[in-house]
Amino acid sequence: MTPGSQEEGIPRQTQEAKANLFGVPMGDLGWFASLLMGAAVGFSAFFAATFVGIFGILIYNSTTHQNVDLALSYARGGLTVGVITLMAAWGYLGTLWVKRITRKS
Repeated sequence: MTPGSQEEGIPRQTQEAKANLFGVPMGDLGWFASLLMGAAVGFSAFFAATFVGIFGILIYNSTTHQNVDLALSYARGGLTVGVITLMAAWGYLGTLWVKRITRKS
């Protein structure tokens, strides 16, 4: 082995490493793309929390033989998680957008 061949296949990280989420550069989004991405994250969190809530209520109903209304999974589970996730995503993406705009000035 030659002295320099040990480092050939290793990618080097630069100081300007950008944040990527599933291949999407999070720091390079515009305001409309930030709104869209935040809404997509909020909707998917709503549907995931509702799914988990429905199955949780189904398991609870079948084990305790009680009748809990499935609408609680939407109102208390999915809606709450969806709105909190939506606000958190918009806050995070909004601060990234503001930082990018103020850095360019």
